[in-house]
Amino acid sequence: MIIKSAEFICSNSQISKLPPPVMAEYAFIGRSNVGKSSLINMLTGKKGLAKTSQTPGKTQLINHFLINDSWYIVDLPGYGYARVSKNKKADWDKFIHTYLDKRESLQCVMVLIDSRLEPQKIDLEFCNWLGEKGLSFVLIFTKADKQSATKTDQNVAKFRKALLATFEEAPMHFVTSSETQLGHDEVLSFIDEVNQQFIIPVINH
Repeated sequence: MIIKSAEFICSNSQISKLPPPVMAEYAFIGRSNVGKSSLINMLTGKKGLAKTSQTPGKTQLINHFLINDSWYIVDLPGYGYARVSKNKKADWDKFIHTYLDKRESLQCVMVLIDSRLEPQKIDLEFCNWLGEKGLSFVLIFTKADKQSATKTDQNVAKFRKALLATFEEAPMHFVTSSETQLGHDEVLSFIDEVNQQFIIPVINH
């Protein structure tokens, strides 16, 4: 798939104000500082599309980016960032979980995992929540350029093994680097395949 256009459409903190669910959506989510904005910019080929920040927890809204005028990348707030108040965190979690669980046009959740780390409890818990809700998701291991391929493979294998404690089979995964473009074509090909199957949902209000 070739990305011809990628534009920011809107930021929201309310489900009711999201764009109409008539195009396929892919939600990108991960722990704070996992490299989400950099990955979105790498995939779309637009450096400043998603705002990268040295301060974790910067994305506090649901951001919609329209790609090729035909599908959306949805940038979700990072989870597990400690420096927000408990109340705010609870509101966030509810907002994100409602979006993920109820959004009719959501095709797949792209769960970003830092490839340099051993399996993190918070990532596994989030994957298990998606599994319980029956939501389709894939794993995207980020920052693979920061270590040897062997080390990345070992961490990917450990994460998949940890998931097999609760899943019958581990979901599909991609290894990426925003620096070297690793995984660019594979992730976009996957999205392209899912887009081919997309049917506009019938919304019952």
